[in-house]
Amino acid sequence: MSSTVHQTPCRASSSPAVHPICAAVLLAAALACGAAQAKPARDRVLAGPTTESDTADHAKGRILVMARAGLSDGALNRLLGEQGGGKARRIGRSDLRIVQVPDGLAASVLVKRLARHPHIKFAELDRRVALASTPNDPYLGSQWHLAKIGANSAWDSSQGAGIKIAIIDTGVDGSHPDLAARMVPGWNFYDNNDNTADVYGHGTAVAGTAAATLDNGAGVSSVAGRASIMPVRIASPDGYAYWSTIAQGITWAADNGARVANVSYAVTVSTAVLSAANYMKGKGGLVVIAAGNSGAIDTSSPTTAAITVSATNSSDARASWSSFGPVVALSAPGDGIWTTGRGGGYGAVSGTSFAAPVAAGVVGLMMAANGSLSAAEIESLLFSSAKDLGAAGRDNDFGWGRVDAAAAVRAALAATSSADTQPPSVSLSAPLGSATVGGLVPVDVIASDNRGVVRVELKVNGTLVASDTSAPFALSWNSAGVANGMASLVAVAVDAAGNSASSAAVSVNVANAAAADTAPPAVTVTGLTDGSWVPGLVAVRVSASDNAGSSGIRQTLLIDGVQVAAASGASLSYTWNARKATPGAHSVQAVAVDAAGNTTRKTLNVTR
Repeated sequence: MSSTVHQTPCRASSSPAVHPICAAVLLAAALACGAAQAKPARDRVLAGPTTESDTADHAKGRILVMARAGLSDGALNRLLGEQGGGKARRIGRSDLRIVQVPDGLAASVLVKRLARHPHIKFAELDRRVALASTPNDPYLGSQWHLAKIGANSAWDSSQGAGIKIAIIDTGVDGSHPDLAARMVPGWNFYDNNDNTADVYGHGTAVAGTAAATLDNGAGVSSVAGRASIMPVRIASPDGYAYWSTIAQGITWAADNGARVANVSYAVTVSTAVLSAANYMKGKGGLVVIAAGNSGAIDTSSPTTAAITVSATNSSDARASWSSFGPVVALSAPGDGIWTTGRGGGYGAVSGTSFAAPVAAGVVGLMMAANGSLSAAEIESLLFSSAKDLGAAGRDNDFGWGRVDAAAAVRAALAATSSADTQPPSVSLSAPLGSATVGGLVPVDVIASDNRGVVRVELKVNGTLVASDTSAPFALSWNSAGVANGMASLVAVAVDAAGNSASSAAVSVNVANAAAADTAPPAVTVTGLTDGSWVPGLVAVRVSASDNAGSSGIRQTLLIDGVQVAAASGASLSYTWNARKATPGAHSVQAVAVDAAGNTTRKTLNVTR
């Protein structure tokens, strides 16, 4: 992976100008990037180019696609080929795919084509995004944020032991004395190998915020200092990442046992990333995402796939540079956070990049405190226990409030994972009853549940044909698999507790054109064998069968090229008086032709 945009590398300098991304990780002496007077870095989630020449904000040559559940790989590849797309590569065990864009075709053009196709859930450009961090002067300060969220009280009951927190970032310095004991294996999606060393510094600071080791007599404390750190590198050496690498990182983390994933990039406008977050949620995990540092309102729609976090300061006010808006679900301290630095140092950092791992650490504390709670229950308790700031209830600045570790852990400990006996609600919204359908049929399902739907199945005439695990629930059904006529469609929704419910049946009229018959009949000749010697009278019998049935078969029998018998159907019989034939070699040929004109000839050479 490479970028066409040149960025100035992070380096020690006495100049007040600081690289707009690495300025966020201004770690005292150890990461000395200089005192910053630059404007806050902006999260580069841009509106997008109209031509392929603008490659600064998206990857050239690939896009992100999710097909409807039930669409076979073969059908998807044919569909992609028809629209001009190239090969598709599945992301982990999810239904997300990275699709190659051939040379000469703009990625934006292919996205528009696929987004309109009825059997594609979504298609989007693979955006390039910057870290959700902002400049901060290094200083030897206290870890005010831990006292603010009541971490000391929470640690009496939980320190995150047994929980893996995936740091989806620039890598992590696993040799750092405050992180080494916490490390578990991860993966590098930039180089596609297991080298997860931090190439930029940001991931190390994020990891230390969430889970630097507690009570080791050195360095800093963190929110969940007994949790494990799973490093997942998704960024280039300049700190930028793509939606595709982030989605891959989340999916890989979910498949490899992470219960929490932290993404310190503002990516809630990516359907692919949110689909990956839903995938992790379906496996019992939660994804925490930084809101960004635009200092302005983000009008993105709210999402239940991930927890989007804005940043607060020591006065419990929203940080001036923090993004806010309907997408914010929670807030957390993010201003002047003392944490670990690449190379073994420490320093103060600011940004929603660091508010997010504070929240992720609290999630880890809750999960470790009460392992019987589902992801949906943890999320609900996290929100209800938060300190309500600003307008009563949820608001655009703080979401449901500023995270409170002490209250959240108390709530988790007090909660009993009650037996969930409430089944989901489910209905088929398309196709409509009595509709005439053929070929690949798009099927839309509406399903909801008090704790979340984990799977929707589509049954046709009682047979399972497709299953979808992420909302919106959209499936493809190949109607060629049933006979023409009325077919019954039923959707079954299943929740995390295993409760299921079935929709009312919808009957549709299947009307597929008959497929071209290219299979020839099978022919068997008895009474003669190839190469045999023929005495006097011989009873020759011919049997024929066909995939379309024997009634349409026409048979003829020829001896030395002359037709001697004909019949319709599966059987033909003929008695050959070989005494009248001249001595020597003769040919006996049985010919069967089916209703589609497919022909089989079977020839036996005999001697008289």
